Amino acid sequence: MAKKPVKLDDVAREAGVSKTTVSRVLNQRGYLSEETIAKVQRAMEKLNYRPNAIARQLYKRETKLVGLIFPTIDDPFFGQLEAALENELYRRGYKVLMGNSQNNPAKERSFLRQLLNRQVDGLIVGAHNQAIGEYQRTNLPIVSIEQIVSRNVPVVASDNYNGGRLATQRLLDDGCQHIIHTNYPEDIPTPNHERRLAYEDLLRQHGQTPITYHISFDDPVEKKRAIIRQIFEDHPEVDGIFADNDTNAGLIMNIAGEFKRLIPEDLRVVGYDGANATRILLPQLTTIQQPINQMAETAVAMLQARINGEQVASKMLPVKIIDGGTA
Repeated sequence: MAKKPVKLDDVAREAGVSKTTVSRVLNQRGYLSEETIAKVQRAMEKLNYRPNAIARQLYKRETKLVGLIFPTIDDPFFGQLEAALENELYRRGYKVLMGNSQNNPAKERSFLRQLLNRQVDGLIVGAHNQAIGEYQRTNLPIVSIEQIVSRNVPVVASDNYNGGRLATQRLLDDGCQHIIHTNYPEDIPTPNHERRLAYEDLLRQHGQTPITYHISFDDPVEKKRAIIRQIFEDHPEVDGIFADNDTNAGLIMNIAGEFKRLIPEDLRVVGYDGANATRILLPQLTTIQQPINQMAETAVAMLQARINGEQVASKMLPVKIIDGGTA
């Protein structure tokens, strides 16, 4: 005959305490003497009792699951960010459910509903779709990274304005007279636009006219290439480009060769992000490095605080310039 599973009643009987006391030991609720805790633990060990994890989660109203929604892992910045988030969440005892939305609102809405149905404890998001109503209506703890999804959702961001200032100042210090910038379309609400504002402010202070070409993160690579080629066709005088991310900076460096432009001899380039994979593949790229791992740790700590019912404000983290040789 199969051995009957040990129940809470059995542990209580063995320890000589009430069932409620055993439950309080399991869930670490209320004051209990060390003697009582030890007595219950000895009884559980003797009977080989294994608490029902699902029952404990229901009792505590938590699942130890956190959902992540980001555009893609097919990008050095987001790939490193999601890996760092998963590692930090695991360290805190959480499992991860991940959805990559490709910045498709319908796909993101579908992921969001699935995650809400799975009763996750919270969400960390970095997609670009602000107009999704579920973000406005849910009481679920949410933290965003580098994107604005709702007025009620705190954001972890790097100091984008200072990053834009550092990048533009480097090109000015190199003597560039015709500096062009690439950035997200202006209708996408993102802290990245602070990079553009810093570029515009600094150029105007130096008597230069700012010119920004808008490249969407979601554009196919060939469309991005076409926009970058247009930069060189429209502005053969360009001698410096501040790219809003390292992927675009890499495309700029490749396409510059088609126009017989030499880097850094007659064209200087500064990127943005400084992810580990980019530093391996493009070690020569001068870039503004975001503290990606620190951003992940901060976002998880903020989410944990929100899960605990605490008020959380948005946070900004410092950036630094990494010298490569392209500027």
